[in-house]
Amino acid sequence: MKFLVTGVAGFIGFHVAERLLNAGHQVVGIDNLNDYYDVKLKLARLDLLKPYSAFTFIRLDLADREGIATLFCEGGFERVIHLGAQAGVRYSLDNPLVYADANLIGHLNILEGCRHNKIGHLLYASSSSVYGLNRKLPFSTDDSVDHPVSLYAATKKANELMSHTYSHLYGIPTTGLRFFTVYGPWGRPDMALFKFTRAMIAGEPIDVYNNGQMRRDFTYIDDIAEAIVRLQDVIPQPDANWTVEEGSPATSSAPYQIYNIGNSHPVTLMDYIAALEKALGITANKNMLPMQPGDVLDTSADTTALYNAIRFRPQTRVDEGIARFVNWYRSFYQV
Repeated sequence: MKFLVTGVAGFIGFHVAERLLNAGHQVVGIDNLNDYYDVKLKLARLDLLKPYSAFTFIRLDLADREGIATLFCEGGFERVIHLGAQAGVRYSLDNPLVYADANLIGHLNILEGCRHNKIGHLLYASSSSVYGLNRKLPFSTDDSVDHPVSLYAATKKANELMSHTYSHLYGIPTTGLRFFTVYGPWGRPDMALFKFTRAMIAGEPIDVYNNGQMRRDFTYIDDIAEAIVRLQDVIPQPDANWTVEEGSPATSSAPYQIYNIGNSHPVTLMDYIAALEKALGITANKNMLPMQPGDVLDTSADTTALYNAIRFRPQTRVDEGIARFVNWYRSFYQV
């Protein structure tokens, strides 16, 4: 099939595109290659995709309404995997308008492209951050997600609502993917594992928020990519018997579905750091700091619906995943 993958030079987009290409599909990837983090890393990811004859890269911003409309009109896509967005919780505190352009207008442009070009299935990135003030663990897609604690989270919740509207009005099958703290080779430099590794190798202290008293459902990138590629074949169907009063918020009378994609084995931040110390052979100098605005204490994914749909759930242990990341980091940066 022919896929459009947005954010193809990004962490998850690159891995998903590579899997699709290895499976024999045709992939058109778009990315605006912004400088939110090191563009050289994005270009290095693209360099691994460009040798595939079935891969085409187009530099394009999601907020470019005419550009996205033309892309869809000329593309002939059968399915869309929309992973492009402005990421980062803390960055959203100081740069809110960037999130409006990329995550709200950009998502609407993708929905419009799907609406006017008979796309068979739209999968899009949501986030575990939508659970916000929820304290019941594990987080379930049956839970209310009406109390986000960052603008980033609010834009992801908005993406789910916008997608439901288009599924209801136009019959577009949409699947939202709530990712839980993704890590691994080719990861994002703004995320904890990358920042910790860089600082520890340089002999610098690492910032540990909330004095390390947090738990995260760290999910390895290969597990994320595997779940996405399997789910693209699981197309949501309308359910005439569904009602708001009795149905799950993750489903609908429209062809609409939400899944958690997480490891379901939360790890404390201190244990995460300990696994990194072991992989690097370096003891971290820890700078203990208070809780940061926009952060949540704990995350944990209920992946029952995911397993029922694709007979797969993320399973890579944190010590394995971190060791693989460290091997990649040392090789890529020659340290």
